Amino acid sequence: MGEDDFVRSPCVRNCCLDDSDICLGCFRSVEEIMRWSEADDAERRAILDNAAYRKKMRSNGGG
Repeated sequence: MGEDDFVRSPCVRNCCLDDSDICLGCFRSVEEIMRWSEADDAERRAILDNAAYRKKMRSNGGG
């Protein structure tokens, strides 16, 4: 696996949690943020998928 395949953190250094403990910068849950450093690439991709869904729902007024 090359360096381009490495799943990078979505952190944008704008940590601010909403009432559901979701970061408004990267849209990960607190649990996902804490798990990130120990997660393998498959789990990281799942976390990114969850974050993308949350971001989409928020932009559509669904969260």
